Amino acid sequence: MTAELVRGQNHPLSEARLEIRVSAGTPVVAAATLSDESGTIHGVEWVAHPGAPTLPGVEVSRQAAADHRLAVDLDAVAETVHRVSVLLALPTGVGGPVDFGSLAAPVVAVTALDGTEVAGFTLTGLGPESAVVALELYRRQGAWKVRAIGQGYAGGLADLLTDQGLAQANQLASAINEAVAQGVARSVPAPPSRTADGDRSRQTTASALGPDQAASPYGGQGAQTASDPYQGSQGNPVPQGAADAVASYSTGPADPSATTQPGTPAATGTGGPVDYSHPRRRNTAPAPPPAAPPAEPGRHAQPVAGDATGWSMDERLYNQVWGMFEDLARSTAAYRSAVDFADTRMDRELDEVLSDPRSRIGGQGDAARESARAKHAQLVDQARQVLDRDLAHLAAEADVVEPALPPAYARWDNPAWHAYRVPMEMPMALRLGDLHLPESDRLRIPMLIRLPLERGLWIDSGRTGSPDGSFLDSHELRRLALDSAIAHTARLLAVHPADEFTVHVLDPAGSGAQAFAPLVHSGVLAAPPAMGAAGVADILTRLTEHVDLVQMAVRGGAADSLPPDFDTAHQLLVVNDFPHGFDDRAVTRLRYLADEGPAVGVHLMLVADREDAAGYGPLLDPLWRGLMRLTPVPEDHLADPWVGHAWTYEPALLPPGSQVLQQVLAQVAEARRLWRK
Repeated sequence: MTAELVRGQNHPLSEARLEIRVSAGTPVVAAATLSDESGTIHGVEWVAHPGAPTLPGVEVSRQAAADHRLAVDLDAVAETVHRVSVLLALPTGVGGPVDFGSLAAPVVAVTALDGTEVAGFTLTGLGPESAVVALELYRRQGAWKVRAIGQGYAGGLADLLTDQGLAQANQLASAINEAVAQGVARSVPAPPSRTADGDRSRQTTASALGPDQAASPYGGQGAQTASDPYQGSQGNPVPQGAADAVASYSTGPADPSATTQPGTPAATGTGGPVDYSHPRRRNTAPAPPPAAPPAEPGRHAQPVAGDATGWSMDERLYNQVWGMFEDLARSTAAYRSAVDFADTRMDRELDEVLSDPRSRIGGQGDAARESARAKHAQLVDQARQVLDRDLAHLAAEADVVEPALPPAYARWDNPAWHAYRVPMEMPMALRLGDLHLPESDRLRIPMLIRLPLERGLWIDSGRTGSPDGSFLDSHELRRLALDSAIAHTARLLAVHPADEFTVHVLDPAGSGAQAFAPLVHSGVLAAPPAMGAAGVADILTRLTEHVDLVQMAVRGGAADSLPPDFDTAHQLLVVNDFPHGFDDRAVTRLRYLADEGPAVGVHLMLVADREDAAGYGPLLDPLWRGLMRLTPVPEDHLADPWVGHAWTYEPALLPPGSQVLQQVLAQVAEARRLWRK
């Protein structure tokens, strides 16, 4: 089971001999540093780099390359070494890119010698940095773990090595760059340019933080931290649109007729052009012949579904959807930054006018106030034009991508479901709904979550605001929450191969009998919904024993020695009307399943109202924070710590009167029947 890491997250390593695979899309330098328990590098002989590629237990490439395979033997490293850090840097003096912000995000994967991926990490959010600590392997209580770092340095290798405590950092950085320059002819070239957006490498989600929980709208579930998982050592880069707007405002043309329009060059204070095109939406078509004029800045290639990097169409579509999410976040952040700057500048200019008694009244004061407001309006209007242009391109891309999505990524009204067949392999991700922002209310970005699930789901049936601002009846909310849970359950069943996903239902009060009817009648449940306290205790006991047995088998290296009748499929427990029918013992077992279950394929989905569970006090707080909260109606509760947006989530519900759910479940049931013959 591959762990998709986010910054700061760690994962245990069960094997000592590993490969670290790097995919960067452009030649990069790969190196590794060895450090002691305190993180200190004791000299240049503790650094493996192209000039000295081999150390005990570590071997790196001798040249810059777009793809690297670093060999690591943790049993062979010295006992004094407690940390192996993997470094990536852009080569200098060879005419290549100067920072990671202009490139697709590098991907680093830790694999076993047979190629099985143990953990992956995508270094998103890099800007002016030209060197980065990608990840580290470290000892902890006699065992080795891998941690995603993603710490970037705008000063390059010299700053990176200095920060790691190496006294000869500048000399070693120069030696590495010289060794790379001598072998640059052997470097692996970057892939050719494509005719649409820049390459999007495999992404993980930024952690989306609710008021008291963490959730990930993309990729594997993020670590529960309020820190920005995309922030490098230099802080968040200024969004391109905001930087352009600030430059235009600060150095605006003296002649009003010379006002710069979006998508055209603008004079800056230094005489250089300002390009108003979105940095992720540049025309990356191959260069025209010398006699042809260069491509006009800001023009976009025609959107194409699957126009992203990946080994399969599913992976390319997933990466493309993530890129759309990132682009919308960046464009909106640029617009908001420009508006905030305009507001601050106007307030300051108005304060200056009011601070001088001579200009408070009369024509001079009125003219100054009118000038400040005109500048404000000009900047806001210019920022809105940039945003509208980016939104138009994103909308055009969404119109192309949405119909091409496979069932796992598609809405329930997508025709892809009418051609549905039970898959042979599990997909990369699953669609849980849509995301949008107030500035782009009509543009919906699919909310895809990586599979297998690494956190459970809390479908909130509590009182919340409806889309039109009114409040829904509590009974209606409970019904919508249960319908949402059943839709998610059916989709999970549909995207897994036959007999590789088992669903258990707890309905202690029997209040969801009618809603669960499609699952019951199709025969896709492991057993009818359990009711009453006895049913709760029985299912929780069996699933707890399931987790314990798998954990013991894995820790003992006997994963192939499970009983013949043991169900090795992924398990999903759907709990309706929680905490009705639960005592303290049952709640404790539920928390255990939520914490330990995902690592061994046991997942949890609660349909619950937080207020109803308030009687348990702090006992449920870890459960609330550990599950991803979803709502049955649109609500802006998913926060994006990358740029600070509050995303509005809309659940993926079935269209009224649709029979697609019953058709899909019937195919799943038939596939299971044939599989068991």
